Amino acid sequence: MCGIAGIIGNRAVNVFAVKAMLEKLVHRGPDGEGLWSSLNRRVVLGHRRLAVIDPTPAGSQPMISDDGKTVITFNGEIYNFIELAERLKSEGYIFKSRTDTEVLLAVYRKWGIPGFSELNGMFAFAIYDEMCSTLICARDRFGEKPLLFSHGDHFFSFASEYKALLCLDSVSSEVDVMRLASFMNQPRWGLDNTQESIFGGVKQLLAGEVLQLNINSLEWSISRYWNLTPDLNAQKLTDLAAAEAFGELLADSVAIRMRSDVEVGSCLSGGLDSSSIVCLNRRHLSQDSPYHVFTGRFENDGGDDWLYARQVIDFTQVVSHETTPTPDGLASELPLFVWHNELPVGSSSQYAQWCVFRLAKNHGVTVLLDGQGADEILGGYEQYFQSYLRSLVQRGDAIRALAEEPKIRKRYPMALEDTATIWKKRLPFGLRRSLAHALNKGSDFRFGLSGDVVKIMNSRSLTDEKNTLMEALWEDSFNAHLPTLLRYGDRNAMAHSREVRLPFCDHRLAEFAFAQPVERLMGDAETKRLLRRSMIRTLPEGIASRWNKQGFLPPQESWFSGALGIIAEDIIESEAFRSRGIWDPSWWKYVLTRLKRGEEHLAWALWKPVIAESWYRHFVDEINAATRHPIFVETC
Repeated sequence: MCGIAGIIGNRAVNVFAVKAMLEKLVHRGPDGEGLWSSLNRRVVLGHRRLAVIDPTPAGSQPMISDDGKTVITFNGEIYNFIELAERLKSEGYIFKSRTDTEVLLAVYRKWGIPGFSELNGMFAFAIYDEMCSTLICARDRFGEKPLLFSHGDHFFSFASEYKALLCLDSVSSEVDVMRLASFMNQPRWGLDNTQESIFGGVKQLLAGEVLQLNINSLEWSISRYWNLTPDLNAQKLTDLAAAEAFGELLADSVAIRMRSDVEVGSCLSGGLDSSSIVCLNRRHLSQDSPYHVFTGRFENDGGDDWLYARQVIDFTQVVSHETTPTPDGLASELPLFVWHNELPVGSSSQYAQWCVFRLAKNHGVTVLLDGQGADEILGGYEQYFQSYLRSLVQRGDAIRALAEEPKIRKRYPMALEDTATIWKKRLPFGLRRSLAHALNKGSDFRFGLSGDVVKIMNSRSLTDEKNTLMEALWEDSFNAHLPTLLRYGDRNAMAHSREVRLPFCDHRLAEFAFAQPVERLMGDAETKRLLRRSMIRTLPEGIASRWNKQGFLPPQESWFSGALGIIAEDIIESEAFRSRGIWDPSWWKYVLTRLKRGEEHLAWALWKPVIAESWYRHFVDEINAATRHPIFVETC
């Protein structure tokens, strides 16, 4: 796990500009720095190293092929590098290190871009191929690792984070206000689902994409090396065989993500996903081998999952560490938290995640496994039941849909919309907004936007409703929801120089799950039914049959009665807030008043302008005030 950066120019590049980019990425790679440039200095590649696989100098980057014709700078891990190395050795390849980086470079030399489909991992990398005067950039199938880039008439640059690109004098930091407003209204959308980013001068490579840059002309093109294709063999299995086969795939996904030369632990929430990973890991380790797990707690709050986490800890006899995030902690760390996250975040739960990764750092555990991705590929959110029932009706199974609906409503009372909600949605937004302002009621974030902004945003609005379950799962896995959660995880982990690995973000699991009939995923009023069936002999009974899903949510309502409330008042009373052109200040002032009177649910709406303005203060303003570095050094 590392930080990467580079500049390609139509003339000699300023090497110190790339060094400045790397200085912005030290937290991603505290174990070493490397810099490589072509003889004419038109290509300069940089790397910050977090040493996880073969931490010896043999794993330093940028890494150069034996003939000097190919150079790579790589962020991530290739989990199946051992198997790939064996295949390549059988064809005469000789490796000098035990690194996955050297294997990745050999995969490209042997098979070219088609070889990327052989990789099982999380990655973002750039390969300079002198033989064909091309730079190749690629990103993993789920987009776990970031790859951002900027281009102009005379240059192309890339990096792991925005701050590294925005330290260059030729990269615009102008903010797309409408994209920001859309994201704050619906955090599923807006910042991670398109190649355009919130900054006018920065683009992003999307999951499963590869970019090819012609070094001579600086022309570039993007294509896909992978699209999700359901596993046809998996469609033919019985329920029992499918559960067993999925369990075996998950166990292997966990096992290969345990490959490391530094200590590996797990995040443990007490939910089905992280609990499955911890229990599978214990099967791989001997009982006397210590395994550390890290849990965020919210004591004396309904959002605390400690009772469930404790069941897993007792069941597996792992070493437990807990942390309790606080509003005072968030208030004091807000500038650093925002700086490392680089973009606004959807709720204070991302700070809780930040605290868990910091806890792991304090205990010397560098690599952490986590359960992200299971909900999206397996049907883990109760709102998917709406799409599930539509799927049954669409395939002609209305009788089953009618039979299951009462079971769903009984177990998940909030899963299906009631009549009042349906009619409320049908009211024109303009009328609802006018009534809200007249009556000083309502909590829709859009009520607090300026009229011009909300008008433009609503004209671009995207629907969340997908017709079938598989459409909804694909949308959330690869476009709308999970990509944003993966950004949060990457930035929060790397802020503390931790590597987070996600067994459920294995393309084999996605290809298997998307081949299943919908009732195998969400039938019998069960979320993640396939996972429950596959883990029934592995998990404590209280976890396997736990029906409610508890998000990793701090008590945000009470947090705004203290330190966060003070920050909110300061922001809403500020001149910058009033002059931004995004907000309706009078609306948010009254939201504060209503919150103090006891309408605690408004804390979730209030978080959005607070974090957006904090982002302007602690990231955008910091970027704009900092020294910019020239891409080229002009000579007389």
